Amino acid sequence: MTTYVVTIPGTLKEALTDEARSILVGALRPADPKGTGFGAAEDLDLLSVDSEQSTFTVRLEVEADDSNAAGEEARRIASGALDKAGFTIRTAPLGEPVITGIDAE
Repeated sequence: MTTYVVTIPGTLKEALTDEARSILVGALRPADPKGTGFGAAEDLDLLSVDSEQSTFTVRLEVEADDSNAAGEEARRIASGALDKAGFTIRTAPLGEPVITGIDAE
Protein backbone atom coordinates (compact mmCIF):
# COMPACT_ATOMS: atom_id res chain seq x y z
CA MET A 1 0.00 0.00 0.00
CA THR A 2 1.04 3.54 -0.72
CA THR A 3 0.04 6.75 1.03
CA TYR A 4 -1.38 9.39 -1.29
CA VAL A 5 -2.41 12.98 -0.74
CA VAL A 6 -5.43 13.63 -2.93
CA THR A 7 -6.84 17.08 -3.67
CA ILE A 8 -10.48 17.38 -4.66
CA PRO A 9 -12.04 20.69 -5.74
CA GLY A 10 -15.73 21.39 -5.29
CA THR A 11 -18.42 24.03 -5.64
CA LEU A 12 -20.75 25.21 -2.91
CA LYS A 13 -24.26 25.90 -4.14
CA GLU A 14 -25.49 26.51 -0.58
CA ALA A 15 -23.88 28.55 2.17
CA LEU A 16 -21.34 26.82 4.38
CA THR A 17 -22.46 27.70 7.89
CA ASP A 18 -20.10 27.57 10.85
CA GLU A 19 -21.94 24.48 12.12
CA ALA A 20 -21.73 22.70 8.74
CA ARG A 21 -18.04 23.59 8.45
CA SER A 22 -17.38 22.16 11.92
CA ILE A 23 -19.17 18.91 11.05
CA LEU A 24 -17.38 18.69 7.68
CA VAL A 25 -13.92 19.22 9.15
CA GLY A 26 -14.65 16.75 11.94
CA ALA A 27 -15.70 14.09 9.43
CA LEU A 28 -12.61 14.73 7.29
CA ARG A 29 -10.13 14.91 10.20
CA PRO A 30 -9.13 11.19 10.18
CA ALA A 31 -7.77 11.68 6.64
CA ASP A 32 -5.89 14.93 7.40
CA PRO A 33 -2.71 15.02 5.24
CA LYS A 34 -0.69 16.59 8.06
CA GLY A 35 -0.05 12.98 9.09
CA THR A 36 2.36 12.59 6.18
CA GLY A 37 5.85 14.03 6.09
CA PHE A 38 5.16 16.21 3.08
CA GLY A 39 1.72 17.18 4.41
CA ALA A 40 3.29 18.62 7.53
CA ALA A 41 6.16 20.20 5.61
CA GLU A 42 3.84 21.85 3.10
CA ASP A 43 1.38 22.88 5.85
CA LEU A 44 -1.50 21.50 3.80
CA ASP A 45 -4.97 22.57 4.85
CA LEU A 46 -7.58 19.84 5.13
CA LEU A 47 -10.28 22.21 3.86
CA SER A 48 -9.87 25.51 2.01
CA VAL A 49 -12.94 27.59 1.20
CA ASP A 50 -13.23 30.58 -1.12
CA SER A 51 -16.55 32.09 -0.07
CA GLU A 52 -16.46 34.76 -2.79
CA GLN A 53 -16.16 32.16 -5.55
CA SER A 54 -18.30 29.55 -3.74
CA THR A 55 -15.57 26.96 -4.16
CA PHE A 56 -13.69 24.66 -1.83
CA THR A 57 -10.76 22.29 -1.88
CA VAL A 58 -10.36 19.18 0.23
CA ARG A 59 -6.95 17.57 0.75
CA LEU A 60 -6.96 14.03 2.10
CA GLU A 61 -4.42 11.37 2.97
CA VAL A 62 -5.48 7.90 1.83
CA GLU A 63 -3.87 4.46 1.63
CA ALA A 64 -4.34 2.68 -1.69
CA ASP A 65 -2.74 0.24 -4.12
CA ASP A 66 -2.66 2.77 -6.98
CA SER A 67 -3.61 6.33 -7.88
CA ASN A 68 -7.02 5.39 -9.28
CA ALA A 69 -7.99 3.63 -6.06
CA ALA A 70 -6.64 6.61 -4.07
CA GLY A 71 -8.85 9.01 -6.01
CA GLU A 72 -11.90 6.80 -5.51
CA GLU A 73 -11.24 6.46 -1.77
CA ALA A 74 -10.72 10.20 -1.35
CA ARG A 75 -13.96 10.91 -3.23
CA ARG A 76 -15.79 8.42 -0.97
CA ILE A 77 -14.44 10.10 2.15
CA ALA A 78 -15.21 13.62 0.90
CA SER A 79 -18.74 12.68 -0.24
CA GLY A 80 -19.48 11.05 3.10
CA ALA A 81 -18.22 14.07 5.03
CA LEU A 82 -20.27 16.45 2.88
CA ASP A 83 -23.32 14.26 3.44
CA LYS A 84 -22.82 14.41 7.23
CA ALA A 85 -22.60 18.21 6.96
CA GLY A 86 -25.94 18.32 5.14
CA PHE A 87 -24.76 18.68 1.54
CA THR A 88 -25.74 16.57 -1.48
CA ILE A 89 -24.16 15.97 -4.86
CA ARG A 90 -26.27 18.85 -6.19
CA THR A 91 -25.50 21.32 -3.39
CA ALA A 92 -21.74 20.60 -3.23
CA PRO A 93 -20.59 18.84 -6.41
CA LEU A 94 -17.04 17.52 -6.41
CA GLY A 95 -14.52 17.88 -9.22
CA GLU A 96 -12.00 15.30 -10.31
CA PRO A 97 -9.55 14.10 -7.64
CA VAL A 98 -5.89 14.92 -8.30
CA ILE A 99 -2.92 13.15 -6.72
CA THR A 100 -0.80 15.88 -5.18
CA GLY A 101 1.61 13.74 -3.17
CA ILE A 102 2.86 10.17 -2.89
CA ASP A 103 4.64 8.73 0.14
CA ALA A 104 5.82 5.29 -0.98
CA GLU A 105 7.56 3.42 1.80
